[in-house]
Order: sequence, then structure tokens, then C-alpha cells
Amino acid sequence: MRPVPAQSIPSLLSRIRACRRCLRAGYPIAPVPIVCGHPGATVMTIGQAPGPTEVVAKRPFNAGSGKRLFQWLGEAGFDEIEFRATQHMTAITKCYPGPSEGGHGDRVASKEEQALCRPWLDQELALVNPRLIILIGRLAIGLFYDLNLPLDGIIGTQLNEGGRVIIPLPHPSGASTWHQTAEHRALVGQAIDLIGRQRKALGL
Repeated sequence: MRPVPAQSIPSLLSRIRACRRCLRAGYPIAPVPIVCGHPGATVMTIGQAPGPTEVVAKRPFNAGSGKRLFQWLGEAGFDEIEFRATQHMTAITKCYPGPSEGGHGDRVASKEEQALCRPWLDQELALVNPRLIILIGRLAIGLFYDLNLPLDGIIGTQLNEGGRVIIPLPHPSGASTWHQTAEHRALVGQAIDLIGRQRKALGL
């Protein structure tokens, strides 16, 4: 773990959790913002937004999607308990945006909500300065990748940017069918291998 000022990350997380920008702007979110991080983290996961069970548990990727995510990370050599206790887990938007209008899955936060929340993510990236960033789902992937490309051309690749390695994963939600085909599971396997190599390179 890299030494960092002990109060820097806890202070940032406290300010994020106190944020009510989207609520004041009239968006139908369910606060409190969900984010988890620790001083000295070298890995950051970035997801789309918390879901309803995350609001209750007060931790990212708590339910079925979390089980699948940590199955993938486990195959890369990470232990869930240790990962949650030592690394940084955040999202494009920090509050549960509510169910989708069609009732299938969660609503995708609007561009305006994403813009309101973006300064927090920028501060997290600057303060944590992760060596490995794991992007989870298309919304997060769009931070670094051209979304005109299909996921088939993105999953199983990595970017090297500013001394960081960036590896995308599909969203592990049960509402997504992308990762359920044999062809796409093979691409997820390639991404897991890349994550595992970086874990070893970082000595984790």
C-alpha cells in the first residue's frame, strides 16, 4: 500500500456521502451516496450507480451483481473481504437512481445527473491515483473507451494511460444478458486474466 495522508480519503468520502446535489436539482434519487474507499488503495472499480440493495447495505455491489463481480475478481486472485477492506469502489453516479420506467432493471442516470456527480469522481481519481482501474458496465467504460465500438471489441482489452492500467468488464447484473453467452464469457475470461496479471504486478 502507498502512504497517503490518513484523513484525505475519509474526508472526501464524508463529503461525497453528504452530497444532495441531484436531490436539490429535482431528480428522483434515493440518497445517501454509496462509495467505499481506503487510504493506500491501488485499485479502483468504477460502476454505473448503486442499486436498491446497495442503499440498504451501504456498500457497492452488494447483491447478485456483486456476487458475480467478486466471482470474476476471485478468479483474478482477489479475495472479496480483503478487496472491500483495502481498495476503492465507486460509480459514475453515487445515488440509486430508481427503477427504470419499464420496470426492468434500474434507471440510467441522466447526462445532467452524471455531470452533477462527475466532480466527485474527478476528485477520487486525483486523490486515490489508482494504478489499476476496473471499469464495470458500459456507462463506466465510456469514461475511457469509444462507445461506438461494440463491447465485443472492448472486453478483453486494456488501456495504459498516465501510468495506470484500465481494464473493462461488462455489467455483472442479472438483468444483462451480454455476459451469458459462451463467446462473451470467453472475452470476460480474457479480461479476468488481464486483471490477474496486474494484481500480481502490483504485489496484491
